[in-house]
Amino acid sequence: MGIGSDLADARRSKGMTVGQLSARTRIREVLIQAIERNDFSQCGGDFYARGHIRNIAKIVDLDPEALVHRYDEQHGGVPLPVRASSVFQADMPLKIRERRSPNWTTAMAVALGIVVIFGVVRTMGGGDTPVADPRPMPVPAAPPPSAGPGPDSPRRASSLAEERRRDIVVLQVRAKRTSWLDVQDAGGRRLFSGTLAAGKTSTWKAKTGMRVTFGDGGAVLLKVNGKDLGAPGRRGQVVNRSYEAPATKKR
Repeated sequence: MGIGSDLADARRSKGMTVGQLSARTRIREVLIQAIERNDFSQCGGDFYARGHIRNIAKIVDLDPEALVHRYDEQHGGVPLPVRASSVFQADMPLKIRERRSPNWTTAMAVALGIVVIFGVVRTMGGGDTPVADPRPMPVPAAPPPSAGPGPDSPRRASSLAEERRRDIVVLQVRAKRTSWLDVQDAGGRRLFSGTLAAGKTSTWKAKTGMRVTFGDGGAVLLKVNGKDLGAPGRRGQVVNRSYEAPATKKR
């Protein structure tokens, strides 16, 4: 019996199909079937194989670390750490230059030369001081007062703010039981993928729309833009839902 066989038996004992396990772990069905045959060649390397084993084990209630330890024993073990001293060892000794004291004689000679040059320039230039121009400086005209906000400005600002709110989907999820879910915006960017613990509430915002996969449709309660929608499905049901912003629905 191998690691894959243990994972397959645990999945069957929970009454899950490969498709349901794929939806909850986000691992392709073909790859899950290969792992259950103890074929890890399609995982892309030991690092990804360990991650898939941990992910599947959590869903089927097996000890992830124990299975990963067995995998390391069967596939050569964990790579040994590299000592920092062997990486940063210098090939050639560094030569430290001797610090020299400043040459005060040269510094005093330079300062004296500057004083002499300054005195010659003052002597040749004469002692006349510039006379200020008696004409008054022109005063720039004050800019015209800007027009204050019109009577419709607050109403216009409120309308723009409301329009911005109508272009956003606000999803609030409260978990009655610990449940897995995956949240993406309309462009496919993942906002969250993982497990929401029982009693916890999380909120996500996205422009124009949002797509959500619920691992257990009866384990959570939803609010979309402040409206209670209840549970998205039945207990243990994998559910995919899409939510659009109010402004998007009118287009």
